[in-house]
Parts: sequence; structure tokens; C-alpha cells
Amino acid sequence: MNSVFEDLSKETVENLNKNGITSPTPVQQKVIPLISQRENILFQSETGTGKTFAYLIPLVERLLKLDNPKKEVKLLIASPTYELASQIKIQFQKLSSLKCILCIGGAPVSRQIEMLKEKPVAVIGGSARLLELIHLKKLKADAVDVLVLDEADRLLSPELRDETIALMERLPKSVQLIGNSATVSEFTRKTLEKMRTEAGIEGSSMILVELPKEDVLQKRIEHQALFSERRDKIDTLRSYINAVKPEKLIVFTSKTDQVENIASKLKFRKIECEGLCRHSDKKERKTVIDRFKSGKLKILITTDLASRGLDIPDITHVIQMDLPENDDFFIHRAGRTARAGKTGINCVIGDEVEMHRYAALEKKLHLKVYPKILYGGKLLKPEDAE
Repeated sequence: MNSVFEDLSKETVENLNKNGITSPTPVQQKVIPLISQRENILFQSETGTGKTFAYLIPLVERLLKLDNPKKEVKLLIASPTYELASQIKIQFQKLSSLKCILCIGGAPVSRQIEMLKEKPVAVIGGSARLLELIHLKKLKADAVDVLVLDEADRLLSPELRDETIALMERLPKSVQLIGNSATVSEFTRKTLEKMRTEAGIEGSSMILVELPKEDVLQKRIEHQALFSERRDKIDTLRSYINAVKPEKLIVFTSKTDQVENIASKLKFRKIECEGLCRHSDKKERKTVIDRFKSGKLKILITTDLASRGLDIPDITHVIQMDLPENDDFFIHRAGRTARAGKTGINCVIGDEVEMHRYAALEKKLHLKVYPKILYGGKLLKPEDAE
């Protein structure tokens, strides 16, 4: 089968090569032709498999070929979080020098209105902010050619669905609709198709593309279980860090108020780390993420919602300080490591109840979980400490 990269422009191929990308991933091989043919598409592929480039490559190619003398906005990309929107913009800029801007909630709308005067061809942001700018007549929707719903499952969740529907309804009926997610439920597929129909968007029904699992969770991640009473968990985390000395570690907790608590107690013990939660100041969040990406910061503590869309290379270890109620969140957490073909370690620090739940999850997700204990400053198998 010929690579879909063979039909790309010289500029795009050169930009891909600069970033070490010479051949398409399976999701890119399947999705790029469909998007190029202007199909409405919803595609699912595991984290770390190249979903963002799967839609950006053909859309940037289309933008490069457009005769757009008015320099109108042609591409809208809706994202559920600031971090994901920011990551998409970075990926866009790796492919092209075309003007692309970020419009997210929580930042001054006046600054974004000024950026829109610079005539971008692509705008990335949250559904609510994009809709607000359209209502203010600062973002002209009439010429929009494509709407991408990145992490469509989140954008169709109850708290974001209304804004996403309203955004679709304000766009031209000829707009191409593209959605993607690491997990696509039947509910997501049916909801998106219903929304497309109700918004009067023309063209084909949503084509669903599901990639075979690469079993990243099972094959490239070592899953560990470390028992700890609830009151001792932060001390257990500290001991784990001292024993393992991870190169780059992300720590998850379900409770927002625990982020700062964990960070402050680790710092008190001279372990450098930073916390990231939904309520963190945008500028502070960017600084922390940039430091973590660059490797200047080795340990990041965060919640599931704050971390959504974080695509940070070379995370060697994930620690889950609790088991989330939603299995997808467990998968999302673990999937922060072992990206781009690498391996990684996912460790759950849990009490007796959580260990029982972890055992059930082990069977459900077909994992192999390795019990561990901390003994003599080392992380060992239980039998090795006897």
C-alpha cells in the first residue's frame, strides 16, 4: 500500500521530516484520504498514535492550496481544554507557517479580538469562546470550511454539549465535520450524527473509523500495585520517588484540593515538583507545562481534567494516587506514558478497597499487574523482601 505521504506537497513533507516524521501511522494512513475527500468523519485511535496530525496534515494541505485573498478563517478546531488547544496549535505550527491563533476561555477576549484582526486562516479554542466571538461578530463564521471536534467525547459531554451544538449551528451548512477521540462510544457516534443532522450540515453521514488496538496498555506499559493506607499515601509516594528516581513522572489524583497538598508535602521533603489543576492561573499553567516538557521539572502533580490533552514526550512513570470511578480516566492516565512506541510504568498507590477494584480492572482490561513493596529504600517484588 502506498504511503499517503507520497501525495503531500514538498513543503509539508519537509516540515514532517524536520520533526522526524517520515511515514504515516496506521490512523494517518486511514484517515488522511477520507478527510481529503471531504467526508464527515469520526475516528478513534489510542493515545499516542498520531491522531492530531491525522487531521491536520490533509487540512493544512487544503489551506495551502486555497486562493484566499480575504484571508478569512477557514478552519475551526474546538478543544475541551486549554492544554489540548495549545498542543494542537504547536502541532499546526510544525506543519505550516500559515496564521493560526488560540482563542480560549479564561483569557481576555479583547486580546483575542485583536489577534483576529491579523487575519488567521485557522482558529483553535473552546466551543464557548469560539461561539462568543462569533456572536460578537469578531469571528466571521461564513467562510469556515471545516470544524474539528478534538476529543469529541468530552465536547459532547453534558457540561459542554450545548455550546458545541450551538457552534455547529452557526457554521455554513457545507462545513466538513471531523471528530476524534481515544475512546468512541456508541453514544458519542449517535449523538454527533444527530447533532450534524439537526444543524443541517450537508454531505455524507458520519463515517466511523476505528483503528485496531495496538494494546499499548497491555504490551508497552508495566502496571504496578503498591498498597498504602489512605493516610500514608503521600509518604508512600515520596518513598517510591526516592527508590525509583523516575526520569519524568506525572502524579494523578481525583481530588483538586489534593494537588497542592501533595506538592507542598513533597517540596517540604526537598523533592522538586509542581501542581497543576483546573483553577491554576493560565500563565502559571503554561510555565509549569513548559518546564515539564523541557525536562527542567521532573515531577508534575495533576488531576484528570487538568491533564486532558497533555501530550508530553518521554514520561517514564505515571502514579495514580487513587483509582478513578471512570475506567476511561484510568486508561487516559496510564496512556500519558509509553507514547510514540516507547515503554513506561503505571503504578497505583491504593488502600485495601482500591486494590480489590484494581484486581477487577486487571481482569476487565486484560492487564498484568505486578504487586510491589518498598523495603530498604528499594522497590521490590514482595517475595524478594522475605
